[in-house]
Amino acid sequence: MCGIVGVVSNAPVNQLIYDALLLLQHRGQDAAGIVTQSGRKFHMHKAKGMVRDVFRTRNMRSLPGNVGLGQVRYPTAGNAQSEDEAQPFYVNAPFGLVLAHNGNLTNAHALKAELFSTDHRHINTDSDSEVLLNVLAHELERTTRGLPLSPPDVFAAVKGVHKRIRGSYAVVALIAGHGLLAFRDPYGIRPLCMGHGDGQVAVASESVALEGLGLSFDRDIQPGEAVFVDLSGNVHATQCADAVTHSPCIFEYVYLARPDSVLDGISVYQARLNMGETLAKRVISTVPPDQIDVVIPIPESSRPSAMQLAHLLGLPYREGFVKNRYVGRTFIMPGQGVRKKSVRQKLNVIASEFRGRNVLLVDDSIVRGTTSREIVQMARDAGAHKVYMASAAPPVRFPNVYGIDMPTPGELVAHGRTVEEVRQLIGCDALIYQDVDAMKLAVGSLNPSIGGFDASCFDGVYCTGDIQASDIARLNQGRGDEPEGQEDSSRLALPNAQEA
Repeated sequence: MCGIVGVVSNAPVNQLIYDALLLLQHRGQDAAGIVTQSGRKFHMHKAKGMVRDVFRTRNMRSLPGNVGLGQVRYPTAGNAQSEDEAQPFYVNAPFGLVLAHNGNLTNAHALKAELFSTDHRHINTDSDSEVLLNVLAHELERTTRGLPLSPPDVFAAVKGVHKRIRGSYAVVALIAGHGLLAFRDPYGIRPLCMGHGDGQVAVASESVALEGLGLSFDRDIQPGEAVFVDLSGNVHATQCADAVTHSPCIFEYVYLARPDSVLDGISVYQARLNMGETLAKRVISTVPPDQIDVVIPIPESSRPSAMQLAHLLGLPYREGFVKNRYVGRTFIMPGQGVRKKSVRQKLNVIASEFRGRNVLLVDDSIVRGTTSREIVQMARDAGAHKVYMASAAPPVRFPNVYGIDMPTPGELVAHGRTVEEVRQLIGCDALIYQDVDAMKLAVGSLNPSIGGFDASCFDGVYCTGDIQASDIARLNQGRGDEPEGQEDSSRLALPNAQEA
């Protein structure tokens, strides 16, 4: 999960891109980068850290030009400690290309070897985004063969990219002296939308980034579609995939996206309200409402679900945790030890809301269980009589390979465990999970034109149809988070193993 933005304007874009990245900061806190173009020259600044720390006044002054792109990075592949893997990435031929990418390529390893042996291109990092950039560069070179570039050439190159790469990808790229290119994988797993203003055209991961710039939201870029905006602001768009299946990642609605965004025609806020409604039905079947004194959300993504649940059950809704906004989201912090330590730095309890009460804590999801276990203990330390836990999402039982940092089975508290076993590990008095089908219906009812969702971390069905246990084991190589004694991913049983 990363956040990307690209802008073509009749005025300097450095401040616009900076502001958009601030609005997308929740999508990545590891690194940030901006590239602008003036004339045929690219100007780039990128580094590890938050947007406000990476870009100082001197950096912004060194980013002139009326076209540019930016990214906030959350690492799922490559070396998270290396500043060299901060995006965007650049190659000088053909034309000069800069690219930023949100997603994860599942065949990056094979492509890297192919690029070296067949395409004679060198990859200098472990990032799949650099692989994607070089595939695009090769396809552009093959399409144009030294001739002047036209929009049909760009779209032909994207068609070639779709045929070669697998996985999830929402992409923005600059072609020196020509314009801005944006495209999305044929499954539409990661979001990408576009909008316009007075003399401006922009694409971004979420609608909130466009609205925050004062632009009008136009539409989502469709799965498999490519959009090319030339330097005059003219927009060209073409479907570049032979076959498309719209399967957006449902975890965007559960947790990743901002609640004020609209992704693929679905309000994230309304989706979370709907999940609260279906979760309320699950709670009633597990814990009688008269045994619950108060409903308390775990900030922040769970608030809409918790409010709706409390309303339907006729229970008081209270804020029992105060969040320190200057500590990063624990979900996207690498390392179990760092996550555990940061929970109490990140949250503090309002003891009066817990003392002597039976509390129902509502979280958006339970992934590793580290945060949940610490929060349950904090509630008990604050004097709660009983602590129930409800998750607006189903149990996360399977690795995610499309750009969310939970690919190792051993990291997932629900993998290979019953709900009762998870409850015991977390230490709560009752544990209530959302139902997978109910979640899909709750979100999908807001846009019936979407045929389905990628919910692979919940149901183990990978929408691209090409993922097997051996792929997950390869993707996990080099990761140091997997707890000792947990199941090796090479032995992971996937529900769709036969279909894949």
